[in-house]
Amino acid sequence: MWPRSIAFVALAAMVAVAAGLQPAAVVAAQPQAWNFRVFLNDSPIGQHRFTLRRDGDEAELRSEARFEVKLLFITAYRYAHTAVERWRGNCLTGMTARTDDDGRKLVVDATAASVTSTPTAQEGSRLEVSTGTGRQPLDGCVMSFAYWNPALLKQERLLNAQTGEHEAVRISDAGEERIVVRGVPVTARRYRIAGSKNPIDIWYSASREWLALESTLEGGRRLRYQIE
Repeated sequence: MWPRSIAFVALAAMVAVAAGLQPAAVVAAQPQAWNFRVFLNDSPIGQHRFTLRRDGDEAELRSEARFEVKLLFITAYRYAHTAVERWRGNCLTGMTARTDDDGRKLVVDATAASVTSTPTAQEGSRLEVSTGTGRQPLDGCVMSFAYWNPALLKQERLLNAQTGEHEAVRISDAGEERIVVRGVPVTARRYRIAGSKNPIDIWYSASREWLALESTLEGGRRLRYQIE
């Protein structure tokens, strides 16, 4: 990722704050959005925007990220990621993701398929995941790195929208702490997602609103999402 030494695991891919807390018709009429400024250490490098539209039990999540890392006024690294995820409840039913990792093109497509005889399948579902290098079937209810959805915290595997890998993860509760959100100190609960190359920390409010994200990268650099 940034010059190949930084693992940006599924942040673009790899975000329901208020899912289930409002009537479906109200949520459908008022899409939820998370707009983040993104920093490498203390330097702004771009933005990542997530928009969630719900219609009853169905939902569509769109995300778009654009980053540029400059060294001495020269652009040393560019990253662009767009994805559309389709959900039924907390289960993915489809995904289309495209990533330009400093010139390296990555493609992930996932579509739902019915299964009738797989003992491990949940709810009779299967997700067929295709990348530029192959295909794999994933049985049962699959979640991506959907930081916006607190149901993610109960998962043991997550689908990386950048690579198409179904990654084993360990998610732990790191306790409450004070963070600054939109210029105001608030109490938030921190969780750590381990198992990927670089652990990812995410913070939620008491009402389970996604507030922030941070990952320590190779060389000790910090990738940080600051909500606007």
